[in-house]
Amino acid sequence: MFLLLPFDSLVVNLLGISITVLFTLLLVFIIVPAIFGVSFGIRKVYMKTLLKIFQWATLRIERGAKEKNHPLYKPYVNGIIAKEPTSLEEEIKEIRRSGSGKALDTPEFELSDIFYFCRKGIETIMDDEVTKRFSAEELESWNLLSRTNYNFQYISLRLTVLWGLGVLIRYCCLLPLRIALAFTGISLLVTGTTVVGYLPNGRCKEFLSKHVHLMCYRICVRALTAIITYHDRENRPRNGGICVANHTSPIDVIILASDGYYAMVGQIHGGLMGVIQRAMVKACPHIWFERSEVKDRHLVAKRLTEHVQDKSKLPILIFPEGTCINNTSVMMFKKGSFEIGATVYPVAIKYDPQFGDAFWNSSKYGMVTYLLRMMTSWAIVCSVWYLPPMTRQPEEDAVQFANRVKSAIARQGGLVDLLWDGGLKREKVKDTFKEEQQKLYSKMIVGNHEDRSRS
Repeated sequence: MFLLLPFDSLVVNLLGISITVLFTLLLVFIIVPAIFGVSFGIRKVYMKTLLKIFQWATLRIERGAKEKNHPLYKPYVNGIIAKEPTSLEEEIKEIRRSGSGKALDTPEFELSDIFYFCRKGIETIMDDEVTKRFSAEELESWNLLSRTNYNFQYISLRLTVLWGLGVLIRYCCLLPLRIALAFTGISLLVTGTTVVGYLPNGRCKEFLSKHVHLMCYRICVRALTAIITYHDRENRPRNGGICVANHTSPIDVIILASDGYYAMVGQIHGGLMGVIQRAMVKACPHIWFERSEVKDRHLVAKRLTEHVQDKSKLPILIFPEGTCINNTSVMMFKKGSFEIGATVYPVAIKYDPQFGDAFWNSSKYGMVTYLLRMMTSWAIVCSVWYLPPMTRQPEEDAVQFANRVKSAIARQGGLVDLLWDGGLKREKVKDTFKEEQQKLYSKMIVGNHEDRSRS
């Protein structure tokens, strides 16, 4: 037993040296650069290396599939069914002409009109443009993760070994490193904001609060190996305004807050999230709501209005979609944040799914599972565009203004602009949507009838 003591002592010493070296490397190459907002370019070299490996793996898969006569799946970029942007009246008119040769204004109703609604129903079932926005974006190439190009099969031993090596790197090297960084960033955020919160209000407190937030968020960005490209920084949100962005993931907050200083808006949580919220609000005027208050739209609007009226206060960060979309489209913006008359600073966020899928499908994954998927992906790569500020025009209502901002974000980010409410992720289509289509058809028929009566 005593003979093992020197060996045990050696193991302990080696373990201590390893931890010291690891912490020193983290401090020198990640934490300190994050504090000062600089980068050594290691992540970009890492990304370029991964791209070359992905390209080789994809070519090897395509060659192996060709040799074994396996069909390769290619995702439909523009949808399964080709759709023309035509109105209900135009399409029914075309069906009537091709069917009976009669003009639209001749009969009040034709049996052939049924075919229009049948076709639309089948198209919606086959190519539902809403449901597919809540599933992972399909890839054209394999990124050595579990999700592949839909029908990946065994091709060669080299590819299988490469995939196994990737698993070891992601789970045994990257995951512990990222957990350590995330723990460091969150601990510093809670400690730093708590300490700053005891200082008297003034420029010193504001300066320290800003840099504590930026420092901690930048460390958390490193914990995800996030490679972010910011465009048009001269358009970054300013005090007294509202920053609105498309929403893909909870990490959208980290992505934006690592480059700017924002007041957050959200519901009060318990547990670890509640501890973080209570610490943050001591140092910065964030707006947290009780669960019962969130349902009161007028109370929320009042709190937001009071905040933006003070031009010295930070810009508010809001995601008007209200739910996470898979970064292929932008869905309906809730009008609440567009009713208060503040300057709106649109921001478009576009993720590259090759390195890791940032989309959070909250119906399928819990927060812990989602964060594990994020921390075991290769990296989070995205581009952020700051768009010029926008204000509500005199002739616009809140809905029209929200749609104009949404269209600008979709256009800049290369996303599909959809009118559907993201709430359809968990709810059925409202009866008002069905009634709207019924009213359009009824108006077309009744309107033509009234016109003929006048003549």
